[in-house]
Amino acid sequence: MERIETDILVIGAGSAGLSVAAGASQMGARVVLLEGGRMGGDCLNFGCVPSKALIAAAKTAHAQAHAARFGIAGVVPDVDYAAVMEHVAGVIARIAPVDSQERFEGLGVRVIRAHGRFVSPREVEAAGQRIAARRIVIATGSSPLVPPIPGLETVPYLTNETLFDLRERPDHLLIIGGGPIGMEMAQAHARLGARVTVIEAARALARDDPDHAALVLDALRGEGVEIAETTTASDVRGRAEAIEIVAEDGRVFAGSHLLVAAGRRANTDGLNLDAAGIETTKAGIRVDARLRTSNRRVHAIGDVTGGLQFTHVAGYQASVILPALLFGLPSKARTGHLPWVTFTDPELAQVGLTESQARDRHGARLQIARFDYAENDRAVASRETAGRIKVMVVRGRPVGVSIVGPQAGEAINLWALVLAQGLTMRQVAGMVAAYPTLGEINKRVAGAYFSPRLFDNPLIKRVVGMVQGWLP
Repeated sequence: MERIETDILVIGAGSAGLSVAAGASQMGARVVLLEGGRMGGDCLNFGCVPSKALIAAAKTAHAQAHAARFGIAGVVPDVDYAAVMEHVAGVIARIAPVDSQERFEGLGVRVIRAHGRFVSPREVEAAGQRIAARRIVIATGSSPLVPPIPGLETVPYLTNETLFDLRERPDHLLIIGGGPIGMEMAQAHARLGARVTVIEAARALARDDPDHAALVLDALRGEGVEIAETTTASDVRGRAEAIEIVAEDGRVFAGSHLLVAAGRRANTDGLNLDAAGIETTKAGIRVDARLRTSNRRVHAIGDVTGGLQFTHVAGYQASVILPALLFGLPSKARTGHLPWVTFTDPELAQVGLTESQARDRHGARLQIARFDYAENDRAVASRETAGRIKVMVVRGRPVGVSIVGPQAGEAINLWALVLAQGLTMRQVAGMVAAYPTLGEINKRVAGAYFSPRLFDNPLIKRVVGMVQGWLP
């Protein structure tokens, strides 16, 4: 058995692992990277990239059918579903070289295409090789969670890992799960001509502001998506092209295809974590604020920790642990400034506390500023006025922002900076925003926060009146 000595061993070549491997190698560390599956992980191959490519195609089809509001005759789009999925595959192929084995080997990383398992607190075996490392990073990501619904194992079903292999459009797509993945794929497929039914045991888009989530759900229902909330699937039966989901209340939902989008589970199977003294929870690997596991030589980052499961969070966590890996300098991860976006139409974005969370934490000190897209001139010109921004403010500083509307994912980035740097509403109000842009909503909501203090303040009005009387 070959023995390899290295400074840093990274297990997993998804977003988190690739960020660590690239940064550490370019800074002069010896790095070994293990990946038993596809380079690029879930984001490139099954998640962010293909889903957004599909959403873009679906939006184009939707625009063709709804052009009349601009004085252009709408047409029923002629959707070639196979060609749409080839477009998706092409997007993946265009981005793949950035995450490729060849690129990382060019950066000086030793890439081993195999799964690894711990054999001691600082040693991992993979493909007949034993790798001893000063520090180890577990970045194995997550996989679709398949709930234990009776009968599910007897019918063909899709997950995000197999959905993009389809080349024939589903006639009627059933989706178990009303989270971001489920709702994004529901709207995309409805716009591409499929009938869609979503079954959600609780509230759809439950993690987001309920008022804003309701706007999204109303939009999807308006496009023909059936959404059955507070509906628990008790049984699944049937065969390919004829699948039925039986709910606890006796209702039966019939469709041709089934997509399971009921959450994610951390990829820890096969790692033999006990041999390394690494503790886990129901959500994933247990880590402290410095993203260290119970084995202080080993860090865990990204989806495998069970926290916020987003590519940008994985990249951020990589940046947190690099100073410790390379220089022995401690740094801690924060979560309050990390945004997330659901890429439905309208988009749904959040950073920091939601309104309910802010009320629970700050009580009477909380103030809320709001501004509607309907008062934004660019939104009016584009006929995309359904949406609003809501900023939770405590003593002049934002503690959370919720946005629903077109390009909400772009608008939330400013507020991620505001929360990361502890900026105030006064500083946001001092920004000059280009006109006419949707981004003006960020400045206008800051103005809405100050308007009552300026325009409804009797003292200010008296002072202005006195000054005007003195002026020549």
